[in-house]
Amino acid sequence: MTALVVRLDSFGDVLLAGPAVRAVAAHHEHVALLCGPRGAPAARLLPGVDEVLVWEAPWEGFDPPDVQVADIEDLLGRLRTVAADDALILTSFHQSPLPTALLLRLAGVARTGADSTDHPGRLLDVRHRRLPGRHEAEAALDTALAMGFTPRPGDDGRLRVLPPPDTAALTGNGPYVVVHPGASAPARAWSPDRCAEAVALLTDAGHRVVVTGGLDESELTRRVSRGTAVDLGGRTDPRTLSGVLRLADAVVCGNTGPAHLAAAVGTPVVSLFAPVVPAERWGPYGVPSVLLGRQDAPCADSRARQCPVPGHPCLDEVTAHDVLSAVQKLLQPAM
Repeated sequence: MTALVVRLDSFGDVLLAGPAVRAVAAHHEHVALLCGPRGAPAARLLPGVDEVLVWEAPWEGFDPPDVQVADIEDLLGRLRTVAADDALILTSFHQSPLPTALLLRLAGVARTGADSTDHPGRLLDVRHRRLPGRHEAEAALDTALAMGFTPRPGDDGRLRVLPPPDTAALTGNGPYVVVHPGASAPARAWSPDRCAEAVALLTDAGHRVVVTGGLDESELTRRVSRGTAVDLGGRTDPRTLSGVLRLADAVVCGNTGPAHLAAAVGTPVVSLFAPVVPAERWGPYGVPSVLLGRQDAPCADSRARQCPVPGHPCLDEVTAHDVLSAVQKLLQPAM
């Protein structure tokens, strides 16, 4: 039996699909995951995934491609090769699974299920209705359960990735706190100056600090590190980053992929959370966390990528002292 799981958007979204993917894998010999380019690195970290198919959908992402008949035909050919018996389409609360469901019907998938607000006609065999207030990870697992895919005994339903590598050669020996200043959307990022102040204050308080960032964030991490922190900007791929986060005492970051990666390796998170999406749905899942940021700010639930409010008050009213207090709160049980 072969199954297809579809999660077409970003790195963090794919990580949040992990518990549902494991539930599907408990009932199938082979699981393929269809995802977008931004989600592919996360898909390759998920237990239970045997095959990763990458496709950029015209209805997902910040700059989606044009609709091309040849591109659709190529995808249908790849899906027919997978020959899935079952397909689980996972979407966020504001997305529709029906364009994907139509393609799966054309590809000959026998049984398809999804969470759908819109009437699906003949496109879905299992139509799930999301329960109010569910975290995205829980909502995805709920949809898998609606299709009859129960997790293996002992699976706690938390986020998980494949075993991370040893990264002590990058971070150095001894405990440390990670500060990850970047975010995929500017509205979700704490300002670089605030991040630098937090690095300095954490260092003054006796914490060793490691600053992380992607290949395009080296200038940002250098600015934030200020020569006092270990600067790993541009030096980690997603698997290596999972190792860096796993050994951290805590991770300080916005609502971005590394927050969910930290949760997947069991590390507490200080979440600088801009309320452009609801924290109850997108906050760090299954690990101790402290949520910082004005959740009643005017930008709440706007899904804005650029902050629509002058001064970015939802996050920049948070101070370095607030972050230090949050880190100390998370570490208190271990002291």
